[in-house]
Amino acid sequence: MIFHIENILSNNSIVLFIFFFLLSSGAMAEEKFTISGYIKDATTGEALVGTTIYVEELSGSAQTNIYGFYSLTLPTGKYTLAYRYVGFVSLIRKIDLIEDEQINIELSRGDVQLEEIIIKGTHEDENVASTEMSTDEMGINIIRKVPAFLGEVDVIKSIQLLPGVSTVGEGASGFNVRGGGVGQNLVLLDEASIYNPSHMLGFFSVFNPDAVKDIKLYKGSVPARYGGRIASILDVRLKDGNAKKFGVQGGVGTIFSRLAVEGPTIKNRGSFILAGRRSYIDVLAKPFFRDALANKKLNFYDLTFKTNYNFNQNNTIYLSGYLGRDKFQFANNKGFFWGNKTATVRWNHLFSNRLFSSFTTIFSDYDYSLFFGDSDIDKFEWKSRIRTVNFKPEFTYYINSSNKLTFGGDLIYYKFSPADAKGLSNGAYVNVSLEKINSLESALFIGNETKFNEAISAQYGLRISNFQYLGPANVYEWETTEPGKRKDLVSVSRAEKYESIASYTNLEPRISLKVQTMPSMSCNASYNRMSQYIHLISNTTASNPLDVWRPSTNNILPQTGDQYALGFFRNFGQNNKYEISIEGYYRNTKNQIEYIDGADLLINEFLEADLLSGKGRAMGLEFYLKKNTGKLNGWISYTIGKSELQVNGINSNNWYPTRFDQRHNLKLVGFYELNQRWTFSANFVFLSGTPTTFPTDRFTQQEYLILYDGYYSRNNVRIPNFHRLDVSATLHGKKYKKNGKLRKNSDYWVFGFYNVYARRNPFSIYFSQGTERQVTGQPIETFATQVAIIGTIVPAISYNFNF
Repeated sequence: MIFHIENILSNNSIVLFIFFFLLSSGAMAEEKFTISGYIKDATTGEALVGTTIYVEELSGSAQTNIYGFYSLTLPTGKYTLAYRYVGFVSLIRKIDLIEDEQINIELSRGDVQLEEIIIKGTHEDENVASTEMSTDEMGINIIRKVPAFLGEVDVIKSIQLLPGVSTVGEGASGFNVRGGGVGQNLVLLDEASIYNPSHMLGFFSVFNPDAVKDIKLYKGSVPARYGGRIASILDVRLKDGNAKKFGVQGGVGTIFSRLAVEGPTIKNRGSFILAGRRSYIDVLAKPFFRDALANKKLNFYDLTFKTNYNFNQNNTIYLSGYLGRDKFQFANNKGFFWGNKTATVRWNHLFSNRLFSSFTTIFSDYDYSLFFGDSDIDKFEWKSRIRTVNFKPEFTYYINSSNKLTFGGDLIYYKFSPADAKGLSNGAYVNVSLEKINSLESALFIGNETKFNEAISAQYGLRISNFQYLGPANVYEWETTEPGKRKDLVSVSRAEKYESIASYTNLEPRISLKVQTMPSMSCNASYNRMSQYIHLISNTTASNPLDVWRPSTNNILPQTGDQYALGFFRNFGQNNKYEISIEGYYRNTKNQIEYIDGADLLINEFLEADLLSGKGRAMGLEFYLKKNTGKLNGWISYTIGKSELQVNGINSNNWYPTRFDQRHNLKLVGFYELNQRWTFSANFVFLSGTPTTFPTDRFTQQEYLILYDGYYSRNNVRIPNFHRLDVSATLHGKKYKKNGKLRKNSDYWVFGFYNVYARRNPFSIYFSQGTERQVTGQPIETFATQVAIIGTIVPAISYNFNF
């Protein structure tokens, strides 16, 4: 067994953590009582996440958690409580606090006037008052407004419009955050890991907007309850379903349709939501194909489900699940499929009015298959998957009105199946399958949010994680004879079932500090360390469904990242109409995965011999200007950044840019409310070209041209810049019938144009030689071909309804 404890924590960090904890958790002798309860939407019964409870006498406040629960512990006395949530009518409640009280609140939706259209989902000064930084939330109402490809609302494409978030091009799966790779983002759907969040090779995401309730992206300042990736956490939460009445919503679009049904299971006790989507581009195209292509499949579908039951004030059970599948079949015997399956069971229990808990069991499964062949005696099929089961208990203790303590654990069991690969070659059976891999990840965490005074607050915590690479497995020992080249095999041994082959332990401190210099301005600083024990193995320009996940082993070390950030936040204008933020970040990483030239990554028992390890660094500045209210609103974001790697044996041991490095990243997003029926939207994106490796030399061999890199460089040029303009118009149905009565149902049309000026944005560039026979003594003609995924304007129309 190999045991590692990474250079865990400096003495200064330990002292700082203990100091903050002791300073913030001291008890006071004054008699106090607790006000607690849940805050929900009066129309649907959905919990209102982030509702502010403002105590006027103390000029202090608290917020509800993701389940709508709040707890305030105050000295005996008379108080005025203001319950506030943007887009809802505020509620004032006066109380005489002489004992513990439970106050459940339902807030009504407000009639928002045209000139007060709001694109914020939190209260006015939340961005300034919050201790969190490097965190973005986007409401589903805003996501619905953003112009989208083929008119279909998409979560992943929408968050790519935020500062520090980018993509390597159209049709690329996933997203990149602050110079990190796609596989360095943890994507969660109701706490279940999604290992490939894309449909249709990256054009759409797996998240059905009709079922999504809340979206939060952590680019830094990550709470201790999260771990497992070094770049970002995308936490997507599902709706609970309408607990008041039954409802149906959906849409019919250019490429797929969707339908969602929700309602109460037992009134005021439980609710459910079931949402489904199915694309039909292959159905529409079928009349135009003949012979072998007539049986092709090109579609995806997904189902999202969630239900809950409230036994009493202290106990609620939630059950949610997701099932999605993509099918690319070009003929009866050629194609590939992939998809995700998840299930989440959660029990929320209130031990007391100050101790809230949740116990969650999660199942996640991602698999893909590739098959081809010319006949029944010549065919091949390859299947791969990653499956996880984890258990996560979490507790929140509301110490007092200025301190909230969170603690718990996380236990994840992984089962990797890199390749179940079998076939027939001229009738002879061939099996090149790889052995399944098992591993176990565990963690304990504790964190505290504390408010020292009106100006200074902090959020800090500590996570300790452990990873076990388990048998049964062959254990390989490699020797590096030449840096940057394939390693030589030294020995092979055998580990028994559940034997610990390698063990890694990391301490991950987190801290964020806010200094609010005035009610509408603050400065923040943060530091967090993250560890990542599983790795996405891919050396392509963009992630694709056939990429392989592998765990840390005795030869593949865990990735670690330390990120430092500073931020300035300011609101200004009447009623804080505008907000601006500037954030700078620096992240250094260790044990980054890289590949030798010509690495063999698929169905390779000796994959470890082709992998290299190095260090990385990413740095940048993010600028964000947002207009929150009015007929015309939106935001401008600009990021200047750099992401680099240094690997022994690559690029002459010099630093070089990562494949997803983008120096400039500019996004402009605007919404204009013409009247109560017409809304117009537009977004413009400019991204610097991503790096790629071009040959520097060439030679000929029997009239064939051989291109090669004579300097052994990596990512030595950049493809041309990416830019695109999208526009859309939304026509809302009439709110009133001809007799003047309010319609019970609502509907709207969306008309969109993607890539308005038909820009042929380059995705990649490759080289080839002419097909004509070459004249002896004449130079061989060569070509550089630029590949564009979308090179024309794409119109779209969709009809959406809700009743």
